Amino acid sequence: MPTQQTFPPTSPGTSPRTAPRGSDQRASRIDSAAVVVAAADVAKIAAEHAQAAERDRRLAPVVVRSMLDAGFARHFVPRRHGGDAGTFEEIVRAVTVVGEGCTSAAWAASLTASLGRMAAYLPEAGQRRIWAGGPDTLIVGALMPLGRARREEGGWRIHGTWPYVSVIDHADWALVCAMTTEERPVARFFAVPRGSWHTEDTWSPVGMRGTGSNTLHIQDVFVADELTFTREAIATGAADLAEAPCHRVPLKAVNGLCFAAPVVGAARAAVAAWREGTAPRHTSASGGLESSAAVVLGRAAAEADTAALLLETAARAADTGRVTDLQTARSSRDCALAAELATAAVDRLFTSAGTRAHQEAAPLQRHWRDAHSAAGHVVLGFAGAAETYARALQREQ
Repeated sequence: MPTQQTFPPTSPGTSPRTAPRGSDQRASRIDSAAVVVAAADVAKIAAEHAQAAERDRRLAPVVVRSMLDAGFARHFVPRRHGGDAGTFEEIVRAVTVVGEGCTSAAWAASLTASLGRMAAYLPEAGQRRIWAGGPDTLIVGALMPLGRARREEGGWRIHGTWPYVSVIDHADWALVCAMTTEERPVARFFAVPRGSWHTEDTWSPVGMRGTGSNTLHIQDVFVADELTFTREAIATGAADLAEAPCHRVPLKAVNGLCFAAPVVGAARAAVAAWREGTAPRHTSASGGLESSAAVVLGRAAAEADTAALLLETAARAADTGRVTDLQTARSSRDCALAAELATAAVDRLFTSAGTRAHQEAAPLQRHWRDAHSAAGHVVLGFAGAAETYARALQREQ
């Protein structure tokens, strides 16, 4: 199990004694959050089952159970339903820690938390149904409007096929997006309970194999009005019953955090794996790293730490609950850049590790595959994010 690193990393020459008091207090608060404290145990369990997740192309039930017990599903659930209505900074920290054990588990933990936040946009009656059994309900989701919804009395009749639904095998509810068949079609989310869909085993990727992102099929299922909301509501952050900042931010201001944090976790895991497996072969008799190896490790660690700091900044902005268009664009830009930096760190370490790192049993090759697969998500594309940010910045003049 990789050694957990301090998040955020302390800058050279800065100690807790010299750090600003406000920053120190905030870091202490984040570190003591229940989900962050519990994340280390999830990482340990996930690491122990990582090879099984690769083989089975899904997470082991014990890993999912540990994730739920740690509080990932309840993290953004409104307090009136027993949840924590927590912060983005806490979840980014916790997901990154889990990623040091298994990137697929971190992805699952991050999406589980994110879908709990999205379900808070349902009407109150729908929320009561979702969390009737408690706030640890595991919700999965499909954000693309690939289904169709026909209006009926009291609700909607939906059908469709949604690929790449992560952790679907363990889900209690699914939140899927469909276009209405009205004269002016509208994209809406619909919450459907387990038993309303069937799953097709289609997930066989190079990396992130443990996410179990299979295909979900729904055929002619009725969904009551209390279990649906418009995609525009989550896009703009307009939750009717918002009780915390986490329910008042636009999706684009925080969506990148969900996908980038597991990549940062993979980068930190790669640093730990390289130190354990590669560094000893480049250490002199006196115990010091050879110069070229030291540069590789130093730069990779810096890239991983910088990526983490970018996510922390974006998370802190979202936690205010008051995010401007420019801040939203900057968040998307920074999450994409963080994923690039974290992937570059893994590339640097993997390239320098030699043939041993290419063996199937070597942890470094798994981190390399996972980082590239996760960073390839469309939300983390840097070109589009940079263009949007640049235009938003120019409008500020």
